Amino acid sequence: MSKAELHIKNMVCPRCIKMVRYVLEHHGQEVLDVSLGKALLAKFPDAEQLAAIAEALKEEGFTLLDDRRHQTVEAIKNFVVETVHYGELDELNENFSTLLAQKLQKDYHQLSKVFSETENTTIEQYIIQQKIERVKELLVYGELTLSEIAYKLGYSSVAHLSGQFKKVTGLTPSHFKQLKEDKRKPLDHI
Repeated sequence: MSKAELHIKNMVCPRCIKMVRYVLEHHGQEVLDVSLGKALLAKFPDAEQLAAIAEALKEEGFTLLDDRRHQTVEAIKNFVVETVHYGELDELNENFSTLLAQKLQKDYHQLSKVFSETENTTIEQYIIQQKIERVKELLVYGELTLSEIAYKLGYSSVAHLSGQFKKVTGLTPSHFKQLKEDKRKPLDHI
């Protein structure tokens, strides 16, 4: 039997990777690798095993993807989350669309069309949503100034970040920071 690559929706962090690995191993699978959005198994599970894995993943908030369009959308989301939340946007030498097309080895316009049709939003809006959630996280931590956050996330200026933040949240970054309640969203709900 040949290796199997499973595509999994809602994997957004290192903890998700650990949970998916645990579920797969718990169901007797030899796991070769797990990364955001996919798992590589030594062999393809039979239909009964696959159904049990799908159900166990569902209980943990994940979904097995068997449709190419959804796999592409999930790959786009994973790339955006990984880049915005775990990468260094201030060090990007190319724009997001070029990097995304290179990473997925597909034409950006094709990716954009599939994403928009499937998600009812654009890749650009999804990137903005993810960046704003990252800004919220950094504001809550309080370790960086707004200027440092703008630089870290690749904004051209503090004014650009502030304008985008207010447009998305209805609040200025400083007003958000003053709020006592946590207005952040889980990444898989964006």
